[in-house]
Amino acid sequence: MQSGKISIIIPFKNTAHFLTECLDSILNQSYKNWEVLSVNDHSNDQSFNLVSSYAEKDERIKVFQNKGNGIIPALRTGYAQSDGEFVTRMDSDDIMKPNRLQVMVESLLNKDPGHVAVGQVKYFSKRGISNGYERYETWLNQLTSKGTNYSEIFKECVIPSPCWMTYRTDFDASGGFEHNRYPEDYDLTFRFYEAGLKIIPCEQILHLWRDYNTRTSRTHEHYAQNYFLDIKLHYFLKLEFDKNRPLVVWGAGFKGKKIALGLKKQKIDFVWLCNNPKKIGKKIYGKRMVHFNELKNLENPQSIITVANEKAQQEIVDYFKGFGQKPMLDYFFFC
Repeated sequence: MQSGKISIIIPFKNTAHFLTECLDSILNQSYKNWEVLSVNDHSNDQSFNLVSSYAEKDERIKVFQNKGNGIIPALRTGYAQSDGEFVTRMDSDDIMKPNRLQVMVESLLNKDPGHVAVGQVKYFSKRGISNGYERYETWLNQLTSKGTNYSEIFKECVIPSPCWMTYRTDFDASGGFEHNRYPEDYDLTFRFYEAGLKIIPCEQILHLWRDYNTRTSRTHEHYAQNYFLDIKLHYFLKLEFDKNRPLVVWGAGFKGKKIALGLKKQKIDFVWLCNNPKKIGKKIYGKRMVHFNELKNLENPQSIITVANEKAQQEIVDYFKGFGQKPMLDYFFFC
């Protein structure tokens, strides 16, 4: 007998083409003690009617209208109607592997509360997957296989939005869906990190992640790069920043400039480094750029790195190792 109901929250908007595969993948789960709280975010296609037809056939599937506009209000609407011991989310255009819920529940039951179950993911698309998505998938799955996701949390979202599960008590303690900060999945990941929830490693692909041109993460302004940078800076200053140490920003591209503006807005002083000879000595936003060797003259600095080139990143890591600085303590990659 299976115990422990799972509440699966599914916001949806105009995904009628994909909802059948999504819902069928849930119906085909080996673990049967679940409820779906699906929320229509003002669709103008047949999505609502399709989900309603599923709800008529299976009482575990419930469908609601979003009380607000957007994904966060939809998630809140669904969660308010849930009562499962475990909480997870699903994207309406994706597919669960048949054992996803079983693997995640067993992972949590084998641990005390205070953990997040995650799974590896695989992108799929009719047109093929871009190199960027392939690299993200590989990077994410390598972290998930070891449970070291938080070690690179300031680079990208290290927990995929539709492939995590927690105890309800831990979810509530992390703030649930109550925050209004987008991208909501990245914000939730930081709150899991802030709450000290430990990630349970997983070596299995549990979720199939669909990519297509009109996917929300590709088209909505809330998932633009500047929103990711705002979240990174917010949680760095909240969780990691030591105001008694000199702060360094390394890099003067788009990301470096965005971070510099954010720090200036909050009246936080910093040293701005770069290794571009054309920029050294010049002022950007009234701040003079200095050579990266200036780092050696600072006493116990903390550094935000916005350099995206992988070869340059490794050189920077080696540079920090040279004088005993450690990642996620002394330096943080924001790219």
